[in-house]
Amino acid sequence: MPAFSINYLAVVIAAIAGFLVGWGWYTIFGKVWQDALGKKKEDCKPTPLPFVIAAIGCLLMAWMLAGLMGHLADVTVRGGVISGFFVWVGFVLTTTATNQAFHGTKPIVTVIDAAHWLVVLAVMGAIIGAFGA
Repeated sequence: MPAFSINYLAVVIAAIAGFLVGWGWYTIFGKVWQDALGKKKEDCKPTPLPFVIAAIGCLLMAWMLAGLMGHLADVTVRGGVISGFFVWVGFVLTTTATNQAFHGTKPIVTVIDAAHWLVVLAVMGAIIGAFGA
């Protein structure tokens, strides 16, 4: 089996893009999300730690997606979006829906959170694919 290399510049750019998608996503849907969780704006004053975790998580997610795309030998924009979709359906949607069902959160929270990760993975896959291996 031939070895593949990971384009680390693509990974970093994809991670930054994924982080920015989250910022934009919750800027747009944050009020609905907060209301569904029964929280007020004052309740959502996070420390820097969640942002650090989100940044590291995006970097790891982009790196793993790049590795998966390389392993599948489909490092293209189309391949990246498709890989992102399958990762989302198989791992992100399933775990998000399961966890939030047990937490008793309203379905709209699950929709907002899961859809956020779908967009993040599609954007990351497209960026990694555009850069190539």
